[in-house]
Amino acid sequence: MIKSINTKVDLVIDATSFSGLAEYGQIMIGDKGFEFFNGRDARKFIQIPWEEVNFIIASVLFKGKWIPRYAIETKRNGTFTFASKNPKTVLRAIRHHAKEEQMVRSQTFFAVLKRAFQQLWRMKTQ
Repeated sequence: MIKSINTKVDLVIDATSFSGLAEYGQIMIGDKGFEFFNGRDARKFIQIPWEEVNFIIASVLFKGKWIPRYAIETKRNGTFTFASKNPKTVLRAIRHHAKEEQMVRSQTFFAVLKRAFQQLWRMKTQ
């Protein structure tokens, strides 16, 4: 059995983790950190203390009407991507524990394409 790092739980919600193959389970947000527990295999879990969080990246579409997924970038272990039934509720619960400058929006599809073409143009002109 996995021991939770949280002493007080703010939110528990069904979610999907996109680390490799999609894994279904539950997200738990509490006073000490962010946790994901797999529904089928108890050995597959993710525990991220709030001190390790570098950025919370939200993929925002249609001017904030729809948030399909969000990611948590840690200081040492990389980026973990999640999706849940009510992502706005999850991000609001995370906002109570993270600083405002840690909450960022991901780039849009067209911004990524624009940056790629600019880099190609720079390489071509050199």
